[in-house]
Amino acid sequence: MTKFHSIRDQLLDRLESMGAGEQFPPERQLAEALGISRMTLRRAIDELVAKGAVRRRHGAGVFALGPKLDQPLAASSFTQDMLARGMRPGSRVVSFDVTRAGAHIGRRLHVDENAEVIAILRLRLADEEPLALEELHIPSALVPGLCAEDLENSSFYELLRSRFDIVLNHSVQTIEPTLLDTDEAKVLGVPEQSPALLFERTSSGAHGVPFEFVRSVYRGDRYKIRTELTLPDQTEGDHA
Repeated sequence: MTKFHSIRDQLLDRLESMGAGEQFPPERQLAEALGISRMTLRRAIDELVAKGAVRRRHGAGVFALGPKLDQPLAASSFTQDMLARGMRPGSRVVSFDVTRAGAHIGRRLHVDENAEVIAILRLRLADEEPLALEELHIPSALVPGLCAEDLENSSFYELLRSRFDIVLNHSVQTIEPTLLDTDEAKVLGVPEQSPALLFERTSSGAHGVPFEFVRSVYRGDRYKIRTELTLPDQTEGDHA
């Protein structure tokens, strides 16, 4: 195991100098360079695939994915987050429908199940790379005249503030692991059943009235969650 981990770490060191999308040398050449068998190399690469560090494309080779984007547990929009990283955010509207809320969405938005809501499915991109699928529900009465074109390559929260005078005041969000289904994987350009992070968020404005319910799936090979933990002041007599 010690030797195996050494090989894995050598591959990780190699990845440090590789850009996203850059290809590993052919399997035989890489195994010879590391002085290991091709079976051991495959096992090490399998672990890197599971960690989301590389992607194996059958018939093409192994490619670096670049470092994962860390998502802080803080209130920020996707657009703001990508701009802060020096990346170009983008949005592509996959579908835009006006429909009845139904019981589940109605409870989330505090509206009757027969109330009219707008259901929007957006593909979120960073530097043209698909990162997440976002399913957004918002009561139609809050956003009169909203159309699909309004949400192409723009910040939804900025649009709400400037056009509808709705300002985010409070959000409740849950995060859990999931696997991408066939349709999600196809749109995100990854294999079916790939690991992902599922975000569900209900957001309210200044008066505590919910204005959105969002369900987003983020690629597990490109995203991770970051938290900052601060220990309370240790007073004399405290025990660990």
